[in-house]
Amino acid sequence: MSDTTLLRTLQTGHVGLNVTDLARSIDFYRTVFGLDVTAEGTDPERRFALLGRDGRLVVTLWQQSTGTFATTGPGLHHLSFEVESLDEVRATERLLRGLGAEFAYDGVVPHREGSASGGIFFTDPDGIRLEVYTRTGVDETEAVAPTTSAPTCGFF
Repeated sequence: MSDTTLLRTLQTGHVGLNVTDLARSIDFYRTVFGLDVTAEGTDPERRFALLGRDGRLVVTLWQQSTGTFATTGPGLHHLSFEVESLDEVRATERLLRGLGAEFAYDGVVPHREGSASGGIFFTDPDGIRLEVYTRTGVDETEAVAPTTSAPTCGFF
């Protein structure tokens, strides 16, 4: 950190996502990530939900869009969630398969060739790209990195 840095501490706060169907998205994020609705706006012109966990705001959902997530324009590439273990990644994968989620790759994949970190890459009901990963425990003898020359999470 340089002496000219104004922000002495910095971490990601919540992420705001535009969705097409607030109820459907609330159900998805609650089911998959165990988030609780901490506040909700029900005015038909300004529908939103604040979702959190353990007293911390994680995701805000804003029902103010149509269509599906556009991967071809500037903006959010994907939203990533870190978990502590490979078992949690696999449990999330099983849950998502039961929900009929779409996956970019089959199963848990390393972040890059030779990496012990990796995860699953999938989309929410609006096509927003999501990742659940762990820092350790991904064995390349079980799954090969889909992209050997760049991070897997950057090209799905």
